[in-house]
Amino acid sequence: MFLNYLDFYATFTAWCNSHLRKAGTQIENIEEDFRNGLKLMLLLEVISGERLPKPDKGKMRFHKIANVNKALDFICSKGVKLVSIGAEEIVDGNVKMTLGMIWTIILRFAIQDISVEGEHFSWLGKTAPYRNVNVQNFHISWKDGLALCALIHRHRPDLIDYSKLRKDDPMGNLNTAFEVAEKYLDIPKMLDAEDIVNTPKPDEKAIMTYVSCFYHAFAGAEQAETAAKRICKVLAVNQENEKLMEEYEKLASELLEWIRRTIPWLENRVAEQTMRAMQQKLEDFRDYRRVHKPPKVQEKCQLEINFNTLQTKLRLSNRPAFMPSEGKMVSDIANAWKGLEQVEKGYEEWLLTEIRRLERLDHLAEKFKQKCSLHESWTSGKVELLSMKDYESASLMEIRALMRKHEAFESDLAAHQDRVEQIAAIAQELNELDYHDAVTINARCQGICDQWDNLGTLTQKRRDSLERVEKLWETIDQLYLEFAKRAAPFNNWMDGAMEDLQDMFIVHSIEEIQSLITAHDQFKATLPEADKERIATMGIQNEIVKIAQTYGIKLSGVNPYTNLSPQDITDKWDAVKHLVPLRDQMLQEEVARQQSNERLRRQFAAQANIIGPWIQTKMEEISHVSVDIAGSLEEQMSNLKQYEQNIINYKCNIDKLEGDHQLSQESLIFDNKHTNYTMEHVRVGWEQLLTTIARTINEVENQILTRDAKGISQEQLNEFRASFNHFDRKRNGMMDPDDFRACLISMGYDLGEVEFARIMTLVDSNNTGVVTFQAFIDFMTRETAETDTADQVMASFKILASDKVSWAAPLLHTSQWKNCAGSCPQSRPTTASAAPWTTSPSPVPCTERATYKHNPDPLLFCSPRPPTGFAPMP
Repeated sequence: MFLNYLDFYATFTAWCNSHLRKAGTQIENIEEDFRNGLKLMLLLEVISGERLPKPDKGKMRFHKIANVNKALDFICSKGVKLVSIGAEEIVDGNVKMTLGMIWTIILRFAIQDISVEGEHFSWLGKTAPYRNVNVQNFHISWKDGLALCALIHRHRPDLIDYSKLRKDDPMGNLNTAFEVAEKYLDIPKMLDAEDIVNTPKPDEKAIMTYVSCFYHAFAGAEQAETAAKRICKVLAVNQENEKLMEEYEKLASELLEWIRRTIPWLENRVAEQTMRAMQQKLEDFRDYRRVHKPPKVQEKCQLEINFNTLQTKLRLSNRPAFMPSEGKMVSDIANAWKGLEQVEKGYEEWLLTEIRRLERLDHLAEKFKQKCSLHESWTSGKVELLSMKDYESASLMEIRALMRKHEAFESDLAAHQDRVEQIAAIAQELNELDYHDAVTINARCQGICDQWDNLGTLTQKRRDSLERVEKLWETIDQLYLEFAKRAAPFNNWMDGAMEDLQDMFIVHSIEEIQSLITAHDQFKATLPEADKERIATMGIQNEIVKIAQTYGIKLSGVNPYTNLSPQDITDKWDAVKHLVPLRDQMLQEEVARQQSNERLRRQFAAQANIIGPWIQTKMEEISHVSVDIAGSLEEQMSNLKQYEQNIINYKCNIDKLEGDHQLSQESLIFDNKHTNYTMEHVRVGWEQLLTTIARTINEVENQILTRDAKGISQEQLNEFRASFNHFDRKRNGMMDPDDFRACLISMGYDLGEVEFARIMTLVDSNNTGVVTFQAFIDFMTRETAETDTADQVMASFKILASDKVSWAAPLLHTSQWKNCAGSCPQSRPTTASAAPWTTSPSPVPCTERATYKHNPDPLLFCSPRPPTGFAPMP
C-alpha cells in the first residue's frame, strides 16, 4: 500500500497547510509536527467541520499517543480502515506511516466527496468541451497544463483566456494555472511545473490531491451562489403566497355572493297554471345546471385547491398558516354550498312534481280523446252491417260463414266493452280533477254510451235471423253432401272405365290378347249394377229440387261439396255405353293379327332349328379334319374342298331363312318361343363357318408348301400335329406361352428366359400371346428341315447334264468346301435332333458362299458337319 511517498512529500505538506491556515497555523515537517497529535486533530476538525474530543496538553509520550489515537479513532469512525497504521509509528515520526495516514485523510475528506467513476472524477467531465483536453487519468492527461486551465476557465472564465493557450507550451500553461489558483482561488502551489513536464509519468496521488483542492474551492463558490438563489426563491415564494391569499379572498367573496343570490330563486315555489310555463321553469333550471353552476363548481374546487396549496407552501416555508377573513373559511363556503344544493334538490323535486301533475291531466285528456277516436272508428259502419239482410239469398255454407263472422263480431263487441268502461272512468277522473274542458268530455262520453246500447240490441236481432235460416238450409246441405258422396266414386268409376276402353294396348302373343278379351267381358258384366247406382244418385238430386220448390228456397245451382253436376253424370254414362262396342271391335282385330304372327314364328323356327345344328356340326367336322393326323395333307385338302362345296350349296337355305326373318321384322315380331336361334346367331355362325373352312384350307395349303419346300416328310408333319394337339389343352387350335414352353422342353430344348423370349418373337411376332399351329409348323420346319447332301446334289447334276458332270467333280469334293461351323449361325445341328420322331441330326442350310478355283461363279453350299479347321482350296 505504502509506496515511496517521499515523491509527493511537498504536495501533502502544502495540502495540509492549505487547511491549517484556516485555523491560523501551519506545519514545516509532516513527520515532526504531527507527532504530538495536536495539529493532526486540528486538521481533522478543519476539514470535517466537526469537533473532536478535547486533546491532552501534556508532553509525555502517552499524552501524544492518546491524542494520535483520538485522531485515528475519528478517521475510523468515518468508515476508513487503517491498515498497519498505529499511534506509536506517528508519535515516533515514521515518515512513511505519517504520509500514508495523510493520504488516507485526503482520500476520505477531499476525494471521496467527489462522484467517482472508475479512476476518473465525473466532475472533471466539465472539461470535455475544451480543445486538446481529454482527461483519462491523473498523470499524463495533466502534463500539458491545459486540463488545469480548462478546469479554472469552466468555473471562472474571467481568470484565464483559454483561447490564447498553446499545447506546445506545457510549462507556461502549468505556471499560469498554479499562479491563478494561488492568487484568486486560495489554492497553494503544491506541484512544480518542471517536475511534471520532465517526468514521463507524473505522480498520480500528488495530482489527484491538487485537483481535489479545485473541487472544494469551486464547490464553496457554488454553495454561495446556491444560497443567493435560495434567498431569491424564498422572496418569490412569499410574493406568490401573498398573491394566492388575495386571490382566495376575492374568489371566496364572489362565490358566497353568487350563492346568496341563487338561493332565493330556488326557494320560489309558485306553480304555473299551464304545462308550457312549467316546462319553461324546468328549462331555466336546466340552464342553471348546465351553464351557470358548472363554472361555480370549478371555482369552488379551485378555491379549495388554492387554499390547500397555500397552506402547504406556508408550512414548507416555516410560516404561519393562512387564516381567511371571517365567514370566508373553506368550511363556511362548504356549508353555504351544501345549503345551495339542498335548496336546489327541493326545487328540482317540486318542479318534477308539478310537471308530473300537469302531465297527468294532459295525458288523461289525450288518452280520453285517443280511446274515443279508436272506439268511434271501430263502431263506424257497424249499425249498417247489423241491419243487412244478406242471409236471405245465401247458401248454407255462406250462412254458416255469416254465423261465424257474427260470432266473431260478438266476441269483438265483448272485448270492446272494456274500452267503453275505460272511457267512462277517464271522463270521471277528469271531472274529479276539475279539468278545464270537462263539458266537452262529458258530452262525448254520453254519445258513446248510447251508441253502445244500440249495437247490443242490433247484434241479438241478427243472431236470431241467422239461426232460423241456418236450420232451413241444413236439410238441403245434407242432401248435397249425400249426392257428392255417391257421385264422386261413380264418376271415378266412369272415368276409369272410359280410360280403359280407350287405352292403347300392345300385345305379342295370342295369350295376351285373350287375357284382354276376358277382362273386357268381365267389365261388360258390371254395367247393369252401375246403371242402378246412377239412378240412385240422380234420385238424390231430384229430392233437393223438390224441397227447394216446396219452401221457396232459391238454389244457387252449385253443389258446395262437389263440382259434379247431374248433367255430367248423364253425359259420361252415355259415353261409356258408346265405347264398349268400339273396344270389342279393336280386340277382335288384334286377335286376327296375333294369329298371323304366330304362323310366321313357327315357320321361322322350323328352318332355324335345322340350320343352326347343321352349322354347328359342320364346324366340328372341319375342326376334326384340321387336327386329324390320319391321311396325307392332300387327302385332308380334298376333304376340306368337299366340305367347302357342301357349305356353298347350303347357302340357299340361309337365304330362305333371311326371307322369313324379313317378314317377321315387318310384322314387328321380336321374340320367338319356338326356337333358341335368332337370325343374328345364324348369320354369325354362317360367317364363322365360311371363315373357318377358308382358314383351314389355307393352313393345309401352307403345310403342303412348307413340306415341299423344306423336304419334311408326312410322318414328321403328323408328329408335329400330334405334339401340338397334345399340348393344346384348350382345344382351340392355339397354345399359350406356357404350353409352348412345355412342348419345347418335351422335345429336348434346354431353354433359358432369353432363348425362350427369342423363340417367342419368331412364333408370335404380333405379340398376340398365343402360338398357332401354322406358326408352330414354321418354327419346327426351320429347326428340322432336310438339307441337300453332296450325293443328292451329284444326282441332280447328272439328271440335268445327262451324266456329263466331270467338271463338277472337283466342286463336289468335300475338301473344297469352306468350313462355316465357326461363323455361320445356321451351321449348328438342330436341337430338335433329340425329338422322339427323329433318328439322326439334320443338316441346316447355310448362306455362306464356297468358291471353286476353276468355276468363277459362286455356289451356295454348306456342309452338315465339316471337320474343324477345314477351308476351301486356294
